[in-house]
Amino acid sequence: MIDTSGHHIVYGTLHDFLTGEELPDTDDERYRQQLARFLVQEKGYAAGELQPRLTVETQFNNQFVRSVIELTVRMADRRVMLVRYGPGSLVTRERPAIAAARILDPAYRIPLAVVTNCRDAELLDTGTGKVLDSGMGGIPDREKLAGMLATLQFEPFVDEHAREREARILNVFDVEVCCRNNSCELPPDGGGTDKNT
Repeated sequence: MIDTSGHHIVYGTLHDFLTGEELPDTDDERYRQQLARFLVQEKGYAAGELQPRLTVETQFNNQFVRSVIELTVRMADRRVMLVRYGPGSLVTRERPAIAAARILDPAYRIPLAVVTNCRDAELLDTGTGKVLDSGMGGIPDREKLAGMLATLQFEPFVDEHAREREARILNVFDVEVCCRNNSCELPPDGGGTDKNT
């Protein structure tokens, strides 16, 4: 039976390609699973190098938002690239992806971000915000990304004002449409803390 009571149509459940975890089967989740398979089967990443569903929680102006980061790529004990999926226009996804890459890890800025709708993609430099490559072919494969490691900058992003600015950007862009003009329910601990483990 199809559940249409929430934000998305839920067809049932599916199992996560990377972890085996049971997840709600939605159109968006099917695309996320397609993306994980693409990175493993076509781009050569090991499943263990991909971290799914990390989150950043923010609260500003009584608006609590839990931003889900679809995937991060971890190599040489560091998060190297962040991948965010969203349907529709990529341009509107660029800024929140950069914000997420700047604050997800408390020790450093993740140097690269990918925004994709699973038909098209952009590779972004999270320091400058510039588009480095485009198209699904522009997502670096494992060999290429490994070769880039020596030139990527994992600079600290610890200035509190800068972090707050990026958190505010993430909060505004990632608010669910149904929650506009209302507050999403806060978690029991009050929310607003970065969740990045």
